[in-house]
Amino acid sequence: MSTWLFAPPILFIVVFAALSLASKIASFLSFKNPNPGKGQKECYACGEDVPNHRLQPDYSHFFRFAFFFTIIHVVALVISTVPAASPDTYAIMVMYIAGALIGLSILFRKAK
Repeated sequence: MSTWLFAPPILFIVVFAALSLASKIASFLSFKNPNPGKGQKECYACGEDVPNHRLQPDYSHFFRFAFFFTIIHVVALVISTVPAASPDTYAIMVMYIAGALIGLSILFRKAK
């Protein structure tokens, strides 16, 4: 058997075509309501009526925690992958820890 069949682009096209065909078959076989209800196309929010305008949630608190976890995980990844064979690598770990502390102090400083 040829190995070109297992090349990533060819395999991607084959899997994509198979999944597209399966999706079309499932769409053909699925139940479709001939009489859609009055509220079927309206927004639903746990039984409450949603106003017609789009809701704009405030993500400012979420971004702080997302950046916090990103900084901590990158520092943990770099520190855990630094080889321990050389004492010169300890400087890299100290630099990443210092950078993380500076970044976290900037991230959680009080806005004026």
